[in-house]
Amino acid sequence: AAAGLSYVGGYVINTYKSYDNFLQDKYALLPAVIIICVAVVMFIIGLIGCCATFRESRVGLRLFLAIILVIFIAEVSAFVLGFIYREKVKSDVQGTMHSVFEKYDGKNPESTVVDYLQEQLRCCGVKNYSDWTTTQWFNSTGNNSVPLSCCRQDMKNCTGRLDQPQEL
Repeated sequence: AAAGLSYVGGYVINTYKSYDNFLQDKYALLPAVIIICVAVVMFIIGLIGCCATFRESRVGLRLFLAIILVIFIAEVSAFVLGFIYREKVKSDVQGTMHSVFEKYDGKNPESTVVDYLQEQLRCCGVKNYSDWTTTQWFNSTGNNSVPLSCCRQDMKNCTGRLDQPQEL
C-alpha cells in the first residue's frame, strides 16, 4: 500500500507540471506531498506491526493498534474537511481558470496550457464553449469562433465556429 501511495503522490507531482498555470497556488501540491508522507509513515507502521507480530510482543501490538486508530480518525477528519471545503476549492480553481482563459491569445505559454487541457480533457472552456464568448480571443476572431483545441477529435474539418456547436 505504501508503494502504491508513493506512486500516486509522484504521479500527481509529475502531472502538476502540465497544469501549473491553472493552479497558481503552490499549495496545490500539498495533497501530493501529504500522500508521499503518508506512504512513508504507512511503511514504518507496517514494519512495526510485522516486527511486533514476529516477536509476539503485546506492547508492540498495542502500539500498532493505537497508531492504526489514530490514522483512522485522521482519515475521517480529512474526509469531513474535504467535503466541507469542496465548493471553495471548486470556486478557486474556476476563478483561476477564467483568468488564464482571459490571457489566451494562441501564442503565449498560457495558451499552450489551455490547448493542452482542452485536448486532454476533451472539453471546451471552463464549463462549456460559451465561456469563450467573454474572452479577448473571441472578440479578436470576430465573435464567431473558439480555439481549435475545442474541436472534437473525430471532426477533421472543424473550424471552431459557434454556428456549428456539434463539432465542439
